[in-house]
Amino acid sequence: MASTIETLKAVLERIAVDPRYHDLLSLVKTARNGAVYGAKVRFPHALVMVFLFRSGTIPQKCQLVFRATKKHASNLARFATIYKLAMLALKYYGPTPGKEGPLDSLFAGLLGGYLVFGQRSPRTGKISSVSQQIVIYIFARVCLGLAKIAVKQGAGLPIVSDEPLRSSISYYAWPAFASVSWGMVMLLFRYHPDELQSSLRSSMTYIYRDCDSWDSLRTLVWHNK
Repeated sequence: MASTIETLKAVLERIAVDPRYHDLLSLVKTARNGAVYGAKVRFPHALVMVFLFRSGTIPQKCQLVFRATKKHASNLARFATIYKLAMLALKYYGPTPGKEGPLDSLFAGLLGGYLVFGQRSPRTGKISSVSQQIVIYIFARVCLGLAKIAVKQGAGLPIVSDEPLRSSISYYAWPAFASVSWGMVMLLFRYHPDELQSSLRSSMTYIYRDCDSWDSLRTLVWHNK
């Protein structure tokens, strides 16, 4: 039995390092890495948010943590697999077979984003909160990256990427962005709280609304309610 296992392990080891199977096995690894990263990122976040701000029994809270972690991990694993598969398909069957095209990553990302993060739940008809959080995070990073490229010397937009305007924009853009972002989110929270993402709304309610209510010294400084 032991020798059979060792033989099988040796065969799998040879397959794993064989260049002929590299592209196929890269699909396995990208799915694995997406799932692992998603679980690592979501589990501690969900654990803290659910146990601090959600009501319910401990088993119910554990189930919420598990569902959020599973959703995040599966989303990233599925997107990574679709993206990698699309990249390989475009590489071998695109306009220039054997070579990656300049827009292949865009088309692969569009496909993966639509199939994984753009779909509504068959049960509720809504986009999951986990998918919304991931997409909003990505969107923010894209905007920040594009803003940096816009003022990058040699690759940015005309005029704004040239000195001295470039230095002025780079210096003042972040304070202005931070100010506008916080001003707008507070305005939305004040007049349209239901339009904010649920976890953000819960956090802001805890900080900015619950501070107006207490009935004893205990609920003033020790417990919120």
